This record gives sequence, C-alpha cells and structure tokens, in this order.
Amino acid sequence: MRRNSYLGIIGAVGLAIAVVVVAAPQDKSSRPSPPAKAECKLSGGKSVTVDYSSPRAKGRKVFGGIVPFDKVWRAGANEATTFVTDTDLTVGGTAVPAGKYTLFTIPEANKWTLIISKTTGEWGTAYSGPAADLARVDMKVSKLPAPEENFTIAFDQGEASCTMRMDWETTRASVNVAKK
Repeated sequence: MRRNSYLGIIGAVGLAIAVVVVAAPQDKSSRPSPPAKAECKLSGGKSVTVDYSSPRAKGRKVFGGIVPFDKVWRAGANEATTFVTDTDLTVGGTAVPAGKYTLFTIPEANKWTLIISKTTGEWGTAYSGPAADLARVDMKVSKLPAPEENFTIAFDQGEASCTMRMDWETTRASVNVAKK
C-alpha cells in the first residue's frame, strides 16, 4: 500500500514538472536560428514588417545544398516567415492588399520566385500549395561581395519605396516594395 502511495506521489510530481517545462515561455533568442525582424517605413506612417528566423550556414553549402534549388523554401527557419503590411502595396509590380501573409521562395541558380501566401501560422516547411498563393513574384538575384554566415532579410529604404533583400551565403535575392 505504502509503495503504491509513493509511486503515485512521484508520478504526480513528475507530471507537474513536465507541465511546467512545456508551458514555460520559450526563449526564442537562444535557438540555433534566432528570431529577426526587418521593417520598411513608407509615407504616411505606413510600414511593412517581416518576422523570420535567421539560420546560420555553419560551413555548409546553402543554396543547392541544405536549401535545394527548384523547391519551395520557407525563407528562414522555425516558424514560417511573416509579411505584414498596414497599407496596399505593390511587390515586384504585383498588387498586395494590406494584411498578414507568409513568405516562401523558390530559389534557383539564376532566379528566385517570391511566394506571398494567404495562409498564415505555419511551422517549418508546411507550404499550403499554389491554391493559397496571393502572388508569385520574380526576384532579382545577384552575388554578394563576401559570404554571409547568417540568413538575413532587410529593407534598403528609398524615398517612395524599399527594396526587400534576402542575403545568405554568396547570394542576394531582391524585390521592390512600394506603397500603392
């Protein structure tokens, strides 16, 4: 009897510890691919924000290696990359209404395609497919002057628009983002 009571108490304590560990807020900054953010400020106080996780190359071949060519890639790591705009835009000349979207890409050796998906909240590589695409936009591809260890999304601010760029390894893919 006593032994069963001890086992019950040990089990309850173990379960309580497991619940606390699972429910504890995760420190995302300690992940191997920490969270990052990029913002484009547009006229009239409007903006575009991209939230993503920034993986590291760690000596690996990135494009054509851990990120295969000609396949949908989540443009980051961990949670899917979000693209939020509080105004109507054009991205690479394609209309994008104000809202929240998920970004994916299809990297190729000499060209990239940016996918703006209407589905949000994905984890990892869970791409919903072309039926959920708001748009597919061609991105300009160029070579970086020096290798980039961290995957980075950034905006180069212009007067009336921004250029969104994705840099990693020796590759830059970019596209113009402008207020409509």
